[in-house]
Amino acid sequence: MAKIAYILLCHKDPDAIIDQARRLTAAGDCISVHFDARAGAEEFNRIKSALADDENVTFAAKRIKCGWGEWSLVQATLHALQAAEQAFPRATHFYMLSGDCMAIKTAQYIHQFLDVRDADYIESFDFFQSNWIKTGMKDDRLIYRHFFNERKNKALFYASVGLQRRLGLQRGIPDDIQVQIGSQWWCLRRRTIEAILAFIQDRPDVMRFFRTTWIPDETFFQSLVRHHVPETEIETRTLTFLMFSDYGMPVTFYNDQYDLLLGQDFLFARKISPEARDLKARLGDLYATRDVDFRISNEGRNLFEFLTQKGRVGRRFGRRAWETGSTLGRERELMIVVCKKWHVAKRLLDCIRKVTNLPAIEYLFNEEDTPLPDLGGIEGSLEKRTRHRRTLTRLLFEQFETDRLIVCMDPSSFELMQDFYEDRSQTRLLEVSCQFSDAYLIGHARRVGLLGHLTNEASLEHLLPTIRNDIDFESDRIRDAGFSTYAQMSERFSQEENATALQGFLSISREKAVQIVEMDHLFSD
Repeated sequence: MAKIAYILLCHKDPDAIIDQARRLTAAGDCISVHFDARAGAEEFNRIKSALADDENVTFAAKRIKCGWGEWSLVQATLHALQAAEQAFPRATHFYMLSGDCMAIKTAQYIHQFLDVRDADYIESFDFFQSNWIKTGMKDDRLIYRHFFNERKNKALFYASVGLQRRLGLQRGIPDDIQVQIGSQWWCLRRRTIEAILAFIQDRPDVMRFFRTTWIPDETFFQSLVRHHVPETEIETRTLTFLMFSDYGMPVTFYNDQYDLLLGQDFLFARKISPEARDLKARLGDLYATRDVDFRISNEGRNLFEFLTQKGRVGRRFGRRAWETGSTLGRERELMIVVCKKWHVAKRLLDCIRKVTNLPAIEYLFNEEDTPLPDLGGIEGSLEKRTRHRRTLTRLLFEQFETDRLIVCMDPSSFELMQDFYEDRSQTRLLEVSCQFSDAYLIGHARRVGLLGHLTNEASLEHLLPTIRNDIDFESDRIRDAGFSTYAQMSERFSQEENATALQGFLSISREKAVQIVEMDHLFSD
């Protein structure tokens, strides 16, 4: 069975560190602690004294002062690793933690998880080919030497980089190293750690290179693991659940997120708020529990993104060139059917086709496999269709040899509706409003990844009102936009009212409109 040596980097809260060490070692595992030298000696001595009688606890031989983005973080990790490798010869895995991390599974589950697959768990993506870095420096992290901390000495940091650029002082990467990048939170097997510790003794050139790179904790271990371990033995993922805000800051977890954390397909979570005492107590009790059946729903990141986007209207300040570079044609008429229940809109379109013989395309900009004619490749993906929407729609008019075309859109496609209304063509819009049961909303949330199939009832109760409000918001936004030639059909309206709306939208006879709305089960789920 797996025996884990936890590598703990921490800098504050001695009592929490003592509790964490005792909890992890009580399950039979080990821990090696590096306590930042920026913290006082008194706090460190308190930790050492409290854990002195635990043979499964060791400390880095040397404490160093750590700074974000610096080599010091890697050096501190290496000190703790070397201490753990020597002190715990029976450890099979080495798991990187911070003082803000806590287990979100039981020790029994974690050990069984690591036993199933003989692999290293570490994010390692090609530094130059991947898009792991979203903003800020990329190549400059490696090709220039960094002697100053960007956060503490911003002026010196950028002056140094600028001087190296002007003098052409770029450097090469060691020939046999393919630089990788990923999260600093990893779990590595003993033989991988032994290979890395031996390598750093034999390759001072590689050590010199990484010592002056920027943010090396995201590249050093990631690159050396790939250098020593076959790809088939690497799981390119972290086992620690963490999320980042729009501003690049770690998301902090609080007392009401216990169930969400347990439902994620990870072993630990970072970062737990120091004030979340109830959450920390519950997670602490959980670690020692046995035979827990975890319901993995794994919706955490999608749910966070969904909830944090609410209310962000008007994020775009100008039209893109490809949105305004073409027109459908002044003589053409585009009719847009908007409906959140896609199956309802598809039934309606099918009946419209049969009764009126008008060409109608289902969710052109929302559904990848919408049936479309060959248009030279522009129809190949949702991204292409959306980017070149006017060109695509004009080609559809030409393909069907018509001046009248119906398309379906999801109510979330508000910017598309605005764009088509700004075209010189004639645009009409019919909103088909439906009623939404809780069961339908749950199914919708699962289809878009906000919920997993095993999400618990408490999470559902919190999320359902938000989803319902989101649907209402999308509908209100369309109505408030003041689109001309707007009409509405509704599940709550009579057939007479729906026939009147459809007649005006399609410019057809009353008889045909009534024939369409009288179809069986139009609004059925």
